[in-house]
Amino acid sequence: MRFNEKELVFLSRQPSERAAELSMKGPKKGDVMKKRLVKLIVNFLFYFRTYEEEPIGALLLEQCRVERENDLAFSITFLDEAEREYLFECNSREQCVEWMDAIVKASYEFMRKNLIFYRSEIHRMTGKDPLEQYGISDETRFQVSNALPPPPP
Repeated sequence: MRFNEKELVFLSRQPSERAAELSMKGPKKGDVMKKRLVKLIVNFLFYFRTYEEEPIGALLLEQCRVERENDLAFSITFLDEAEREYLFECNSREQCVEWMDAIVKASYEFMRKNLIFYRSEIHRMTGKDPLEQYGISDETRFQVSNALPPPPP
């Protein structure tokens, strides 16, 4: 996927859902742990040198796996590039759990599945499709694998 560098820099300056200085190791052979300012913004994980304002990199958090490595560390790998692994070390076990949870919940697919689940629940409880009022109820991206049940009589 291609990104416009100016747009990414602009996005990196937006308020973040989570930000902290973490130790980070990239996927290149010979990479070592380095302190980085890490910011989660929408579904991007930006990382900065601690003294710079522009990011040195960004990870699109789609089609990735987040795994705990130990009490203080977690890794991110990408499903289409298993060898591309990023390792992050936190200051506490709690911080590690919070970061892992936030990263998992940041993906578009996670948000889409939640929207479909709650849409189905609201439809089941009220008999009405909550997306209908926005004119997007028929969009494929918001469809459950099978059609919503008909409203109760």
